[in-house]
Amino acid sequence: MAQLYDFGLVGLGVMGRNFLLNVADHHFSAIGLDTDDKKVKDLKNEGQLDNIDGTIDKVEFINKLAKPRKIMLLVPAGEPVDHVITDLLPLLDSGDLIIDGGNSHFEDTNRRFHSLKSKDIHFMGAGISGGSEGARRGPSIMPGGDPKAYELIKPIFEAVAAKVSNEPCVDFMGQGSAGNYVKMIHNGIEYAMMQLIGESYHIMKLGLQQDNAQLKQTYFDWNKGDLQSFLIEITSQIFDKSDELTSSDLIDQILDKAKQKGTGKWTSQNAMNLGIAIPTIDAAVSMRQISSMKDARMKASVKYLQVTQDSLSQVSVEEVRDALYFAFIMSYVQGMDQLSRASKEYQYDLNLELIAKIWRGGCIIRARFLEAVRLAYKKDSSLESLLLSPVIVERVNAVVDNTRKVVQYTVAKGIPTLALSNSLNYFDAFKSAHLPLNLIQAQRDFFGSHTYERNDRQDVFHSDWN
Repeated sequence: MAQLYDFGLVGLGVMGRNFLLNVADHHFSAIGLDTDDKKVKDLKNEGQLDNIDGTIDKVEFINKLAKPRKIMLLVPAGEPVDHVITDLLPLLDSGDLIIDGGNSHFEDTNRRFHSLKSKDIHFMGAGISGGSEGARRGPSIMPGGDPKAYELIKPIFEAVAAKVSNEPCVDFMGQGSAGNYVKMIHNGIEYAMMQLIGESYHIMKLGLQQDNAQLKQTYFDWNKGDLQSFLIEITSQIFDKSDELTSSDLIDQILDKAKQKGTGKWTSQNAMNLGIAIPTIDAAVSMRQISSMKDARMKASVKYLQVTQDSLSQVSVEEVRDALYFAFIMSYVQGMDQLSRASKEYQYDLNLELIAKIWRGGCIIRARFLEAVRLAYKKDSSLESLLLSPVIVERVNAVVDNTRKVVQYTVAKGIPTLALSNSLNYFDAFKSAHLPLNLIQAQRDFFGSHTYERNDRQDVFHSDWN
């Protein structure tokens, strides 16, 4: 009798091939499907195991899977996902499971979840973070959908996921599109952290005149302390890479135009819909958009006066470190606040402690600070905001003064730090007992009779301002 495989995967690019090899390494038999015969051959050549196979024939692929079939899709988000589902659906049986492991928009996941449920096919959106290396050695996995369906794939996911203190960095997130939503917020935080690291680099290069060797050492040292994280670690390594085409360092030859695939933008758009403020993440998205205006930026750089005044005070590497740590905290605060609001709005019933827990390993935003986030929600799962946790208050108070000094320094020097400045202004607004929005309410009532509320009594009021 022909062998039946435990797990199937559609899309044998680097990410898909690595994930499939990871599954096979953990003693689950796995088969891959791709339209590109070379990718199938690459899988077989790299796998060289009895429990792994590949094919370009969808019928063969389906027939070689044990029932209920467990099939993951690692194809580009959007129409390609719908195309694969439509292609495989006639070959599937009741109770089979399709898992979308890509960065699909959560609303698309909801649509697919309900459509396939009506056909008695399980569907899950599972956010996977860690890049190609994480897929091979252990990613963080964020599955959502039907809890009964999760039990089908749970043994495989727990085996292949990254481990922290021997605990797998995977767990069921919630109903419907919860998994893709959590991954979207993960990516929004990732956008913010990457932009903030870029701004710290700009400060130390332009302001403190550090060369690449010094920058490498600075980030290496930072990765030993509170800033310990995957992104700080790889940043240090980037400054150590020589360019193969010139005699300079590679970082100095890379164009300052950052691309994006949309998950950061989705995070910002959804935050607007929910009425939640995430200005650090918004700034990170905006800076990628500004960076794309390279030609216009070059023209503007010669039309406007450059900053010539010296700042009133200098800043140290340690103060820049504290400012970066402060802004990292604000990035996590904003992301977790958005998850909290979305959990209520979309009835996900998210466990924020659990999310922080599985983000501690495997994923791109893994960092030492996430253990503090986990502890904050463990002590109070109903936190109105992470900034109200004593665990976080103590950390913020320790670095906020140096953050103010660094922001003042960048303004005086003309060094753009949109994400860092937004982080500080978000914090100052959040902790303000009084904001000038009473004037805005008066203006709205003046020109549009939109009414206002009062400090001294209940009810809604309108005045004749003329």
